[in-house]
Amino acid sequence: MNKKTLKDLDISHKRVLVRTDFNVPISSQGIVRDDYRIKMVIPTINYLRERNAKIILMSHLGRPNGVSKPELRMDPIAMILSNLLGIEVKKLNDCIGDEVKNFIAHMDEGEVILLENLRFYKGEEDNDPEFSKALAELGDVYVDDAFATAHRDAASNVGITAYLPSVAGLLMDKEISTLSGLLESPNHPFFAILGGAKVSDKIGLISSLMGRVDEFLIGGGLCFTFLKSQGYKIGYSMCEEGNLNVAERILEKGKTKNVKFVLPVDFVTVPEVRPEAPSLTVDIEEFPEKGVGVDIGPKT
Repeated sequence: MNKKTLKDLDISHKRVLVRTDFNVPISSQGIVRDDYRIKMVIPTINYLRERNAKIILMSHLGRPNGVSKPELRMDPIAMILSNLLGIEVKKLNDCIGDEVKNFIAHMDEGEVILLENLRFYKGEEDNDPEFSKALAELGDVYVDDAFATAHRDAASNVGITAYLPSVAGLLMDKEISTLSGLLESPNHPFFAILGGAKVSDKIGLISSLMGRVDEFLIGGGLCFTFLKSQGYKIGYSMCEEGNLNVAERILEKGKTKNVKFVLPVDFVTVPEVRPEAPSLTVDIEEFPEKGVGVDIGPKT
């Protein structure tokens, strides 16, 4: 795949806006429970620091739906970044506006800052041109290093590219190169493991992989829509009711192309999603009427 990367631009002494994927699990005490996604962006940040760029990181966290929510602020992410980089990474209290612009204007070369949660603004998920432009005003160059969100039609990864020179970051480049190699000349048997919440987000991916892979292993919240489309009871587990027919058609297409879809056969369930909730592991045929599936079981 032909693409421009960070290494194709002279980013020395420039303000560089980096779209990252710091959508990581955070406990009710504000502790990051898995910092893998944060660690994966460190090479890009270090590359920029070595070239005396001013690094402005931005990401979403959770689904605040255009509303500022204290529990979804980016402060815990900034703490992890500071520890990983060995420098202070200051988290700003907004992601656009005059105060943000003023802070960036006084940044030192090699300094790293983190903007507040992009999804506190409705314009992010709406790919609003004005919000895109407001973000673009913060930098000279745009770097996309958020592979997991690259498919979304959002201001911070689509709209912003209309206003700034835009390239892939080191992580994005690595992800694309790896995936391209797998799609062009895979070894068999070839398996695709899919998770996430929505069938609607995965239709294009599944269609692209259909006929290339030998089997799909479906987990995450995604599996419940597929299971319900086959008549299974899933209690109160997440499910896209409006896409049950889509899930059914995907499974039927798999049969015609001799591609197997493997769905979980057992689950860890809880009566409600909260840290201290008692759990029960059950086979899919015994799914509790008022249960919520939160993980696959040992048989799966």
